[in-house]
Amino acid sequence: MIDDLQHLEINALAELEQSTNEDQAQAVRTKYLGRKGLLTTLLRNIAQVPDDEKPLFGKRCNEAKDILSAKIDEVLLQQLLRKKSEGLLKEKIDVTIPGRIIKFGRVHPVIQIRREICAIFASFGFSIVEGPEVELDYYNFEALNIPKDHPARDMQDTFYIEENIVLRTHTSPVQVRIMEKIQPPVRILSPGRVYRRDSDVSHTPMFHQIEGLLVDKGVSFADLKGMLTAFLKKIFGMNTKLRFRPSFFPFTEPSAEVDIRCVMCGGSGCRVCGQSGWLEILGSGMVDPAVFHNVGYDSEEYTGFAFGLGLERIAMLKYGVSDIRLFFENDIRFLKQF
Repeated sequence: MIDDLQHLEINALAELEQSTNEDQAQAVRTKYLGRKGLLTTLLRNIAQVPDDEKPLFGKRCNEAKDILSAKIDEVLLQQLLRKKSEGLLKEKIDVTIPGRIIKFGRVHPVIQIRREICAIFASFGFSIVEGPEVELDYYNFEALNIPKDHPARDMQDTFYIEENIVLRTHTSPVQVRIMEKIQPPVRILSPGRVYRRDSDVSHTPMFHQIEGLLVDKGVSFADLKGMLTAFLKKIFGMNTKLRFRPSFFPFTEPSAEVDIRCVMCGGSGCRVCGQSGWLEILGSGMVDPAVFHNVGYDSEEYTGFAFGLGLERIAMLKYGVSDIRLFFENDIRFLKQF
């Protein structure tokens, strides 16, 4: 029995030496020291040991049990420390690796133009106002002297949500809403998104407009011309040449288109300006008395002017962009240039 005990101890230590993880070490503990383990079974058979050898056999069994238990605990501790060390090595930060450059966003070119225009007109005393993009037909058309079946509605190919609800085709409805609420003098600028069913290199279904309105006593076309001239020279430079051409808008009379000398060719004629040397930049005019009547203003006492322009068009001309769709494709290579 003593020989069996020695073989058992040698085998247990050998198996423990070969264990490579916690599960294998615990398996050795169970195999030899568990309730049905080999050493436990050997100790239960002490009755088969001669009486004179029982004290020595019991002592040796207890010593073997203590040795194996201590050795198993030692192996488990070593395995735990090794596992922890390997984990720390995997999580180690290599401080010699070059740092990653944080890329900061840029303000979109259309928003840059919007901020610049708003700042210019704020210096002229205008307040910035906004309104709903989903608009009633009344505010988008009828209150602006564009009744149903009016030919001018064909100029603005409209998205209809319901018969009397549209996606606004311009920001002029904001002006009507403001005039309904306050009495003159009025000096407002209304930027925002507008929608028309149109899409090509110079048009998109959604684009940005900015419109201005000034109403007071004694306002004349000369005031309109002087303010727009000052504005366009601030945007495109003091040497910018411009002209006013007669035009038609249902909500202004008289009306005028404003052109600037082509910024691409300097007026000599090119593909951008259609060889004319001029670029259409905005529409304007004196507010039609019919609009004043719709909002309860006395057209005999007050006069005013209004104007509107597309922000994408201004950005295209200012930055030399040939395709309006570039503003909406979110190509970082394009946007980071501004």
